[in-house]
Amino acid sequence: MTDLAMTSMTEYHTELAAGGHWSLELPRGTQLTLCDIDGGGNAGVLFYNPKNLLERYNAPDTLKCQHSFKLTRGHCLYSDMGRIFASITADDSGWHDTVCGNSHASHVAARWGKRDYQSQRNNWLQNGNDAFLVELAKYGLGPRDMAANINFFSKVVTDAEGNMRLDNTASEAGRKVTLRIEMDTLVVLHACPHPLNTSADYPRRRIGVELAVAPPMTEDDPCLNLCDENRRGFANNALYHFGR
Repeated sequence: MTDLAMTSMTEYHTELAAGGHWSLELPRGTQLTLCDIDGGGNAGVLFYNPKNLLERYNAPDTLKCQHSFKLTRGHCLYSDMGRIFASITADDSGWHDTVCGNSHASHVAARWGKRDYQSQRNNWLQNGNDAFLVELAKYGLGPRDMAANINFFSKVVTDAEGNMRLDNTASEAGRKVTLRIEMDTLVVLHACPHPLNTSADYPRRRIGVELAVAPPMTEDDPCLNLCDENRRGFANNALYHFGR
């Protein structure tokens, strides 16, 4: 992690190097913006409830209730308790994957060769699964706690036979996606390659992280009004926060 900066009491900026990982408990009302600094990047993300770590991001419910294969502005990110961890309030990429999961050590070794930190130091090749496990261990979590993750900035397309392929040209340098955190949330993040990435060389792409205070939600909010299920999700959040 590099280029850490506090620009004010309400803003924070940092940068994940290629293969880097990061986690932080973000309070309700935080605005989290991710940036594909170099273009063609991938930001793997998981969400957990820090007060009950058994509650975590649920990819099937997120897609099913919003009738979508991709994530973009207006979509909410659901927990397995029917609550909303975060909503996507701004997005200039237009497509983020939440079906393909993580790269593993075997994937990386097969495509780009095996390099470990002991012999290669900062030139080693990290994978998404191990990067997540390093962060999860800080909170007493392990492999059985891994959920299907989001891959921000990664566009996955299918052909007529249903075969999936990563569109490496979909995200240009400087593209951003902004999330409004709707309940206290443990965010776990890595900057490792997408599992369908077939680049000739290990893709070393940085991910920027920006934190700020989110503007309050209004009645014309696109996430609230996308579908009836989202209104129910926000109602579940309101009940969860009742009296707090």
